[in-house]
Amino acid sequence: MRLDYSGPTPEPIGFLLLPRFSMMAFFSAVEPLRIANRISGRPLFEWTLISEDGGPVTASNGMTLLVDQAIEAVNHLPSLAVCSGFDPERYLSRALMRWLHRLDGAGCVLGGLDTGCFLLAAAGLLHDDRVTLHWESLPAFRERFPAITTSDELFELGERRFSCAGGSSAMDMALHVIARRHGQRLAIDVSEQLVHERMRTRHDQQRMSLARRLDTHNARLVDAVALMESHLETPLALSEVARRSGVSLRHLQRLFERELGSSPRGWYLALRLERARYLLEETDFEVLAVGLACGFTSSSSFSRAFRQHFGGSPREVRRG
Repeated sequence: MRLDYSGPTPEPIGFLLLPRFSMMAFFSAVEPLRIANRISGRPLFEWTLISEDGGPVTASNGMTLLVDQAIEAVNHLPSLAVCSGFDPERYLSRALMRWLHRLDGAGCVLGGLDTGCFLLAAAGLLHDDRVTLHWESLPAFRERFPAITTSDELFELGERRFSCAGGSSAMDMALHVIARRHGQRLAIDVSEQLVHERMRTRHDQQRMSLARRLDTHNARLVDAVALMESHLETPLALSEVARRSGVSLRHLQRLFERELGSSPRGWYLALRLERARYLLEETDFEVLAVGLACGFTSSSSFSRAFRQHFGGSPREVRRG
């Protein structure tokens, strides 16, 4: 979705559907456009569904959508959203890469819903652009493409690229585009039709606050967990976590046991191992690289901790 559009209406928007794409993100992007057309009484937007071969595409939820065109039939679009989900780079063929570069050269604004920026980055189409992805995918993207600037915003709209975190954030991005093109009143009316409590800005958080996730109001504990979550690759010593949180190590241990039912060490280890499982399931990083990215200094220590926590080895999880 372009930041600005000055062509004829309805404004054309392409959606490239990749196997296992996020249905939630796709519908969240399209439905506001459909409702805007209905409320305004005229076609403001039109959308084209595209797959590499023109055949139907199955989403991650098992539902299959028919598409309108194959990539070879599409030579120009004002904007194209790459809709993907799990393991997006797996579906980047040479033909698809050539097509994306051809659209880019013709002035098409390219974007990614959910994990779509993985594919754009792998195709060499993200350089000086700032992009966002789903919070769960951001660490893997930053590992895979460290030179690309990322944010944890709900969505990013630039001159040549756009992106959103997936899920309902695609709705917020679409509402922002509607407001920019056709006025805030129409965007509000669309939002109310969607029973969307409010139009979130790009600066709203992707996740609920840490205090709500932990179900605690203890600021020291929230600070400690936040430190742990931001230091997974190079874990902090628990004494350092306690110091930065403004409590003694002994008090930190009591807080974790009373509020979370876990020791600080056990909680920290679980955070690192959950990150490792995600990287194993959703990236092609070597097992050792996954372990190092999650703060383990050797493959043996990583495998041992992983097996104790999940009941299987890292390689077994990857094969599954």
